Amino acid sequence: MWWLGAFASAALLGFYDVFKKRALDGNAVIPVLWLNTFFSSLIFLPFILRSAFGPQAAAEHPLWQVPAAGWEVHRFILLKSVIVLTSWLFGYFGIKHLPLTIAGPINATRPIWVLVGAMLLFGERLNGLQWVGVLLAAVSFLLLSRSGKKEGIDFVRNRWIWCVVLAALTGAASGLYDKFLMARFAPMLVQSWYNIYQCLIMTAVAAFLWLPRRKTDPFRWHAAIPLISVFLSAADFLYFYSLSLDGALISVVSMIRRGSVLVSFLFGAWWFHERNLRSKAADLALVLLGMVFLYLGSR
Repeated sequence: MWWLGAFASAALLGFYDVFKKRALDGNAVIPVLWLNTFFSSLIFLPFILRSAFGPQAAAEHPLWQVPAAGWEVHRFILLKSVIVLTSWLFGYFGIKHLPLTIAGPINATRPIWVLVGAMLLFGERLNGLQWVGVLLAAVSFLLLSRSGKKEGIDFVRNRWIWCVVLAALTGAASGLYDKFLMARFAPMLVQSWYNIYQCLIMTAVAAFLWLPRRKTDPFRWHAAIPLISVFLSAADFLYFYSLSLDGALISVVSMIRRGSVLVSFLFGAWWFHERNLRSKAADLALVLLGMVFLYLGSR
């Protein structure tokens, strides 16, 4: 039943993208990202404390427990935090300056990179259907660049496009690393502590990179900011849990998660009133069709 968790995670991840776009509208990126890590840490800190000191910790369901671990484990979780933050920094800057109907489909190509990485690292092999999915996703990316030109977005020269592409690549690396982590460590141990480490890292980043220039890059509070953390934490919890189940394939789980683009695309059209929706919808349809072929080839 690991695929059910992956689909639920995808829906939650779509709303995460929507609230992220709303919070970043005319706002400083670094403090928004720092608050995301801060609120996510607050969500998981009680689980860490209860597992360590709670009187009923030993009898608690293993799904909610955060096992004790030493540096030999935490160093792997710290690396996970660095990879994810790198992806988020690129992604946050990209999504702030690009339409959601452009950034979403680009990010949806992430399963292609995960699949290639899974081939190289885990010995997974592409069959004919999966190759069709890869080719469809590649064609959709080229068509999406055509749609972007209608809005004055040059895919080659626009730095925000490159930010989203780099976010997808580092996000794919994170997905591959997740399979390694879930085969060795409890999901709650990884998710709880990597949020804590991210908050600590972003506190240093905000102090050194944003605070000195906060007057030229102002921050304003928005109600969407805590919702970023709530929806992301719930999506990641279901994602990690799905990966920890027997038979879960990282290439398929990652592909299903990219279905979140449907939610973000619809809100980009309805809430943010973005343009050129007909051509973008055709490009998105190719992305989704490619994902269907990847799924059929992975069954």
